[in-house]
Amino acid sequence: MKLKFWFLETRPQFLTLTVVLAFLGTVIAWYYDYFHLGHAILAGIGLLFAHISVNTLNDYFDYRSGIDLATKRTPFSGGSGILPEKLLSPRQVLWLGMGSLILAVPIGIYFTVVSGWQLLPLLLVAAFFILLYCPFILKRPWPEWVAGAGMGTLPILGMAFVQMGSYTWETVIAAIPSGFLVHNLLLLNEFPDAEADRQAGRKTIVITIGKKKAAIFYVVVAIAVYVWIIAWVAAGYMPVWTLLALITLPLTARAINGAIHPDDPSKLMPGMAANVMAMLGTQLLIGIGFILGRVL
Repeated sequence: MKLKFWFLETRPQFLTLTVVLAFLGTVIAWYYDYFHLGHAILAGIGLLFAHISVNTLNDYFDYRSGIDLATKRTPFSGGSGILPEKLLSPRQVLWLGMGSLILAVPIGIYFTVVSGWQLLPLLLVAAFFILLYCPFILKRPWPEWVAGAGMGTLPILGMAFVQMGSYTWETVIAAIPSGFLVHNLLLLNEFPDAEADRQAGRKTIVITIGKKKAAIFYVVVAIAVYVWIIAWVAAGYMPVWTLLALITLPLTARAINGAIHPDDPSKLMPGMAANVMAMLGTQLLIGIGFILGRVL
């Protein structure tokens, strides 16, 4: 029975993001005539270990700080509930988080050797973000950009690099929307936890500038995703088929409605659900756009 709790502690419902990131990074590399199935799978496994580490260490530090005991859990925020319900011990969750990160290390070393040393700085920055996000970065203003970079842009650049052996402006441009999307995923999920986060000394956007201004910030970043895609398609740096990502605009509109009504659960909760779907769907459609851009 405890094996079930270990599994649930990884927050498997959020690991879908790993699959989408691995897919997008791989199809970007394939679009530019680079593809290695074995490397794609192995890098995806490494990314999965890193994501599990992020989820479990976040749970550990939230529990130790008292946040998980002070906030009301939702399907999108408030942690897994494993520690408050004493289904696992804090020590076990800490070991799960650190163990997952350690399992990712040899994969990172392998790709640094076979794909190029230029991957190493990216991996070191990613490890820095994982280890210090909860205990240090969250206590500095605007921590959301770290989540966007660490669980959005950097994984795509890494997935592309292990197959291409280099970074290009085209891959950076294609990876930026993912950073915006993950940034906003975190931002909207922080609204219900604002008071608990404040008591723990965190400095999320919701806390530092207030809910109204945080909602405006959310809207600006949400719009920037689509403006970015349209602009770079127009400039010829992204396939025209990546405009399929605009299909998620209605979902983003619903998420925006939730952001501007943060104290109304009847609007915030559907907005948070739409936010998750927009985040995953937009990246998936960008990836499909790269596939169609090559085959059509």
